[in-house]
Order: sequence, then C-alpha cells, then structure tokens
Amino acid sequence: MNARAPRLIAGAAVLVILAAIGILLIPPYAANWRLQRYLNDVADDPAAVQRPLEALRTDVLNQAARLGLPVHSEDVHVGRTENGVEINVLYIVHVDVAGYAIDLHFRPAAGG
Repeated sequence: MNARAPRLIAGAAVLVILAAIGILLIPPYAANWRLQRYLNDVADDPAAVQRPLEALRTDVLNQAARLGLPVHSEDVHVGRTENGVEINVLYIVHVDVAGYAIDLHFRPAAGG
C-alpha cells in the first residue's frame, strides 16, 4: 500500500461526512428561502395594505405549514408602515446530525 493511501482515504471520508451534513442542512435553508420569497411577494403586493393584519398572519402561517416549517402564530409579526405592510417571522428548526442537535435560527422579514 502506498504511504499516501491512508491520507487519501481520510480525506475522502471527511468529504463524505461534509456532504452528508450538507444534505441534512440544505432542506431547511431552501424552505426558508421559499418563505422569504413569499414574504417579499406579500409585502410588495399593493392589495396587502387593504387586508386585515390577522388575515395576512394566517396566510403566512399557512404558507409556512405548506413548506413544512415549524412556525407558530406567536412567531409571526405583521404591522403597517407608511409604505405598506411589514412582516417579521422568527422560528427555529432543529436538525440532528450524528447525535448532535443543531438549532437553526431563521428570521425572514419583508416590507418596512
């Protein structure tokens, strides 16, 4: 066996582990990105100004549920500004990676 073989095997193992962690972390980030796009669309919609704030909150909660995100009513804050509506969401996604729990904190916001 070549003297470099153990180093190559160790390097390949590290790359495989990093890829596996990436595969576990990509879905929550992708879902957050989709929620952020949705919030931007709602905040940019001129009709949103006319809608009740509670209806906007419900729409955000429903979209988060469709995306499989753990967003609760108290996590969504909707308000009016001079220019339209402002939406702020704060939620945490728990991801278990090889016995370690990772809490990913997301804060998508739009408007204001």
